[in-house]
Amino acid sequence: MKQPRRTQADRSATTRAALVRAGRRLFAEHGFAGVGTDAIVREADVSRGALYHHFADKTGLFVAVLDELEGEAARQVADAAATAPEGDFGETMTRALLAWLDACEEPELQRVLLVDGPSVLGWARWREICQRHILGMVEGVLAQGMADGTVRELPVKVLAHALLAVADEAALLVSAAEDTSAARRDVMAVVGPIIEALKP
Repeated sequence: MKQPRRTQADRSATTRAALVRAGRRLFAEHGFAGVGTDAIVREADVSRGALYHHFADKTGLFVAVLDELEGEAARQVADAAATAPEGDFGETMTRALLAWLDACEEPELQRVLLVDGPSVLGWARWREICQRHILGMVEGVLAQGMADGTVRELPVKVLAHALLAVADEAALLVSAAEDTSAARRDVMAVVGPIIEALKP
């Protein structure tokens, strides 16, 4: 049976996916500064022209890789939060934070998202990408908790930003620690009372 012809859109999507896959592996293994465009196109098995057709430069590809990793981490966090008993704000936030710390211990995400992300893109752009995936979810949990009476009435957006800042700093601290298990215990010892303080 004759295979249907692939459309230009199909070929373009396949090429872009190959570039992101190649960038993801190379950036995770060698860091942004240690990867040249020659290595990227060779790994992806595409032409240099294909790289610049899809991305303005190496930084553009890095953004796509970081965005993909952040999206995957956000889904892990959402899945973990969903396992908490309904209406239990403290357990929801605890499971979400533990899932975030788990995700950030993966070498791929740790290198691209936590180490290179802020330095390559600058703090503001890095935060913008990270928040696009997770901020709305945190705001939703807080708003629902306030509506149910399980969270103190506070400005939702400001509180969501504050909790994300805590989570990001916790991930950076744990990922840089010599003893990550001890660092995680210390983080949860500090964050636990913060979460409890948000209950009415």
